[in-house]
Amino acid sequence: MSSLFPALLTADDKQALRFDGRALTYAELASTAGSLAARIEGAGRVAVWATPTLETAVGVVAALLAGVPAVPLNPRTGERELAHILKDSAPTTILAAPTDQLPPALAELTRIEVTAAGTATADPTPERTLPLGDTHTDPESPALIVYTSGTTGPPKGAVLPRRAIATTLDALADVWGWTADDVLVHALPLFHVHGLILGILGPLRRGGSVRHLGKFSVDGVTRELSSGATMLFGVPTMYHRIAESLDTDRELAKALTGARLLVSGSAALPVHDHRRITAATGRAVIERYGMTETLMNTSVRVDGDPRPGTVGVPLPGVELRLADESDGIGEIQVRGPNLFSGYLHRPDATAAAFTEDGWFRTGDMASLEADGYVRIVGRKATDLIKSGGYKIGAGEIENALLDHPGVREAAVTGEPDADLGERVVAWVVPTDRQSPPTAEELAEHVATQLAPHKRPRTVHYLDALPRNDMGKIMKRALQSD
Repeated sequence: MSSLFPALLTADDKQALRFDGRALTYAELASTAGSLAARIEGAGRVAVWATPTLETAVGVVAALLAGVPAVPLNPRTGERELAHILKDSAPTTILAAPTDQLPPALAELTRIEVTAAGTATADPTPERTLPLGDTHTDPESPALIVYTSGTTGPPKGAVLPRRAIATTLDALADVWGWTADDVLVHALPLFHVHGLILGILGPLRRGGSVRHLGKFSVDGVTRELSSGATMLFGVPTMYHRIAESLDTDRELAKALTGARLLVSGSAALPVHDHRRITAATGRAVIERYGMTETLMNTSVRVDGDPRPGTVGVPLPGVELRLADESDGIGEIQVRGPNLFSGYLHRPDATAAAFTEDGWFRTGDMASLEADGYVRIVGRKATDLIKSGGYKIGAGEIENALLDHPGVREAAVTGEPDADLGERVVAWVVPTDRQSPPTAEELAEHVATQLAPHKRPRTVHYLDALPRNDMGKIMKRALQSD
């Protein structure tokens, strides 16, 4: 297939990557990653200690140049889960920054220290600097093995071929008008599809630039969007903090107003945060929908209707349907060149993930609007509540609760009920912890906004909602006593 990174083949002095003040031009990245690629060529699989640093980006790019599958490792992974991932993926080598302190589980791997102080050569593309693997590798060959969150058992390694990465990034370029002139700012983890593939490999494929904050801060977003950055990628937690700051931070509002594209993903962005950001800046946040196994499936187009509460329409080349639909809600199933090759060493799980006619079962429930916009209700296992004969989506109740001034954060789950089948349960972080809204007040608010059968029957008050590294609420951790 063609090169994943054409800009590296004609490397110049344009800035490619910047992490917390440290940067590499395309010429320096070509030299540094190309030299590392020559060292790991033929290494089988390599693990990458995926800290939010230049070294991680260089290591992943080098693996892709060499045609060697890379396994990004979350530095915060616990011992048992890390041991499982290492046994399952069997990497021969670990790529890490010189200053990284690695856990004992990695001691048996060959450690190669990644340096990010590239020096451009007179000819940035000699044979041993950029191996031919980048331009002549089979599009179906594995590029990355990214492990799922393991909510239903040990994490599974989703094998992502080069074809899926190229297809997704090119489709997003089409719907977002993404070009080499764009400068992306984000602060997402680099062991995940959103932060690594979209946030790092995306700009490099376009020949643009990325500025990673290292750690998210509203001040960092303001600084970068005020100094040439054109796009922001974030998760709902980040946009919520941005929304809360807009009332008093005029510089932030000005910076967001000047951005070309604001994108939220990995979880649904609450409607009230959409509204607050648009009201303060005139800019709408665009949502997209994807997952590890499928990369990106849908998005709102940059020239389309943002429509808060939806994730847009299927990307070019992606087919989407709703299965077992009733009451207007069904499971999202997709097929297309964006899909993974399968789960590593798990033919049984791979087979179970697909229908007999080749559609991938996402496990996400949604409704389709007349013009093809997708409105996600939630996960089939945790966000679809069957109560009193109705199918109820947790997401719309959460949005209604968040419209109440006394609610800062909210999550909704279903619990067994002898009469209703399941009852709606709300988990609320109040705005004023000393004087929270009563359960009766919240139930009436939801009944008025939506319908009586959607009101929460039980309300629990928390200091904070449990979240993972991507800011997603971990609903399985929410259980009544």
